[in-house]
Amino acid sequence: MIDKIGREIEYLRLSITDRCNLRCQYCMSERNMNFLPREELLTFEEIKRVVKIFSKIGIKKIRLTGGEPLVRRNFFDILENISSVEGIEEINLTTNGLLLGENFESLLKNKVKKINISLDTLNPVLYNEITRGGSLDKVLKNIFKAIELGIERVKINIVLIKGKNDNEIMDFVKFSETYPIDIRFIELMPIGEGKNFTSISNDEVIKIIQKERELFPVNEKIGSGPAKYFKSGFSKGNIGFIAPLSHNFCDKCNRIRLTPDGFLKLCLHWNKGIDLKNIIRNGITDEELENIIFNSIYSKPEHHSMDEDIEENIDKRKMNQIGG
Repeated sequence: MIDKIGREIEYLRLSITDRCNLRCQYCMSERNMNFLPREELLTFEEIKRVVKIFSKIGIKKIRLTGGEPLVRRNFFDILENISSVEGIEEINLTTNGLLLGENFESLLKNKVKKINISLDTLNPVLYNEITRGGSLDKVLKNIFKAIELGIERVKINIVLIKGKNDNEIMDFVKFSETYPIDIRFIELMPIGEGKNFTSISNDEVIKIIQKERELFPVNEKIGSGPAKYFKSGFSKGNIGFIAPLSHNFCDKCNRIRLTPDGFLKLCLHWNKGIDLKNIIRNGITDEELENIIFNSIYSKPEHHSMDEDIEENIDKRKMNQIGG
């Protein structure tokens, strides 16, 4: 469908849980996390129902996120239901990678061909620190297994934090030169715990890389997101940059988000949207639900305001609660 300023909205980021098996410093608090009770999550039947309606109004691509989506007990019931919906052309997964090993067979069976893995450092000690307990070795083994099994595209999402992992930029570039993996440098967004850290702009990252490598633009369309891709002369994979702060891409935004408790978010930054769960559980018809969703998406905000000092209408939740 087309929203009020002419953007084609075809991509849904569907968060199915706010829980995670890690506690990354810029995402979640170390202690006293309050997770949603199970009854507050959309059921897999409710998820299938809304996905059918999203498909009818033009959503073609879905990315399953969390929290960590693979910790949800009925993850594969959800995946199977979604994969059977007519009109959904692509289902992808964003994960921290720790639980992939035991789940590859089911993922491949249900049309998951592209996997994004959040990995902010190649240093095992720092990885353990940032994630508060994660095993880098296990994640790397699963990355290599994904390549071996022929996953169509494996991407690594790197959030750079000034003074913490910004000295590893070239390590990741060399990683993409060694393996057929896309790396994506993502500017840290001032959302939730992210406000406690200092980001580094992608312009700075590019300058650091260009001291050692010439970068060549990749003109082909890769994925559904806003990343701009390059290659070095040695690349097996691509080098991507996602810059929501330094290079606002809101005018091309093609996505909406559904939180684990069924809140339709029209912009990552704003708290505006529709509580679909309560509407569904109050007995609305599919036709009425479709009209509500259509009108809500049509009025999607024109842009975020993460670069402005604005508090009104800003979503105060942590990233795991919103859906990364």
